[in-house]
Amino acid sequence: MTMAAALDSPASSQDGTGAIGVARVDIIRDMAQAEPVWRGFENSAALVTAFQRFDLLNAWQSHVGAAEGATPLVAVAYAADGAPLLLLPFAASHESGVTVARFMGGKHTTFNMGLWRRDFAAAATRRDIDAVWSAIGAAGIDLLALTQQPRIWQGIANPLTLYPVQTSPNGCPLLLFTTSGKPEDNISNGFRRRLRGKERKLQAQPNFRYYLARSDDEIRHLLDWFFVIKPQRMAAQGLPDVFDEPGVREFVYQACLARTPDGGRAIAIHALECDDEVIAIFAGLADGRRFSMTFNTYTLSDNAKHSPGLILLRDIIDGYAAQNYRTFDLGIGSDDYKRQFCKDDEAIFDSFIALSARGRVAALGLSSLNRAKRIVKQNPALMQMAQRLRAALHR
Repeated sequence: MTMAAALDSPASSQDGTGAIGVARVDIIRDMAQAEPVWRGFENSAALVTAFQRFDLLNAWQSHVGAAEGATPLVAVAYAADGAPLLLLPFAASHESGVTVARFMGGKHTTFNMGLWRRDFAAAATRRDIDAVWSAIGAAGIDLLALTQQPRIWQGIANPLTLYPVQTSPNGCPLLLFTTSGKPEDNISNGFRRRLRGKERKLQAQPNFRYYLARSDDEIRHLLDWFFVIKPQRMAAQGLPDVFDEPGVREFVYQACLARTPDGGRAIAIHALECDDEVIAIFAGLADGRRFSMTFNTYTLSDNAKHSPGLILLRDIIDGYAAQNYRTFDLGIGSDDYKRQFCKDDEAIFDSFIALSARGRVAALGLSSLNRAKRIVKQNPALMQMAQRLRAALHR
């Protein structure tokens, strides 16, 4: 179902100045109906992250979102000439008496962002975006809870920074590839020597190899192994198995098997393997400019003591650097292994935008909760206490 809101006076005009404004906003409640305009944004001329690809979020909504009771709410803004300017891939749910819209993908996306026509993203005003919020509010949404948004993407400031924002509780370590073309400028020679020493131990395994899974059979083989090993690793750390939540496994299989327009996969899986076992995998999203890790694990055998995850990361980084990628990240969180490779940080923010009186109360509560989470994350003693409590609750 689609709801259309035509604006009596566009947020800004398309006149001799070349200004671009929002003339109409459609609210689409069906993924299949949203697909044509959505895919139109998935090109090099649009400002979009790989985490907002249709194939990825359609798989999430079909399996995870539906299981959680979330329903699609896709807002599309158009210019006066009918050209789409912006698509916001939201999912709506009822939480404590308030109807909340969030970016689709939940905890499975590192970055959340709209799909923007690039020139509109650079020129959009708060009045433009207010027109979109008005249409979403008219569709029954009380609150927009928009988390883990990049402040800048591909050199353009995120237009949602026009609204009050707060730093996200968790950061995202980032590797900026150098332009020298020298691998040692991304990973130091000293670190490489240490990894080569460990790799020699693994090379003693029969037919030891690194590869990117390309066929459906290779992908299913690696995922079957992952879903056996990962729960055991998480249990050993006292962590809940997020991959055992309703719909998550089905989502991961569908997303990893989905093909992108360039013939790749919505989620790419890199692996170290020998004839005896899979040794390590890293899966992530690649868009021609950036690789972002989504999930990983490594063997429970004695091969684990040779740091196969770090060796695999070296191979992945070298491969994408050779393809002239610009950036690489290992997802949210500041684990020690991430800092070994990623020395910079991606600036990410959250925003809680009330669209009704009930939404204002909920926005204050969620904003305060997120600030408290950040305080805990930034304090080692508090973080250690939180980790102990979490482990105790999941024993």
